[in-house]
Amino acid sequence: MPSLHFLKGKRGEYLVALQFVLIIVFIFAPVWSPFIGERMLDALAPVRWSALVVFGTVAIIFAALGSFNIREYLTPLPYPVDHNQLVQHGIYAWVRHPLYSSQLFAALGWALYTLSLSHLLILALGFVFFDYKAGKEEAWLSERHPEYAEYAHRVRKFIPWIY
Repeated sequence: MPSLHFLKGKRGEYLVALQFVLIIVFIFAPVWSPFIGERMLDALAPVRWSALVVFGTVAIIFAALGSFNIREYLTPLPYPVDHNQLVQHGIYAWVRHPLYSSQLFAALGWALYTLSLSHLLILALGFVFFDYKAGKEEAWLSERHPEYAEYAHRVRKFIPWIY
């Protein structure tokens, strides 16, 4: 991946700003479904609503549990706080970055509900962004916690058992 060092900042400040821009772009992007007609949207309504509910619920659970499990070390920046400990219990036993996962799952639910290619493309960009941001965070965590490499080998980054 090309170096985006200029976006990192000392503690990842620019990554946080870029994340907010990405979220705003996702929220205000127009729904673009050029291959789906009204009849198809209506026919798929139960599946679309199910996707929204399922992925939205997963997003809420990941965000709530992720925030709860690292409540003492929670910071908007990817750089860990000075007094942090490596959390490996709760949702962090399933994924290493549940707060990033929650945003990706919420976006996936919306993209599937709207069947919007514009939102799907922004979601793909978001996945690449969060993968990069998580990599920076993991490098900082590895400096502080020698056991992080074993944890990263054992626990998936965003999606349990998959990635």
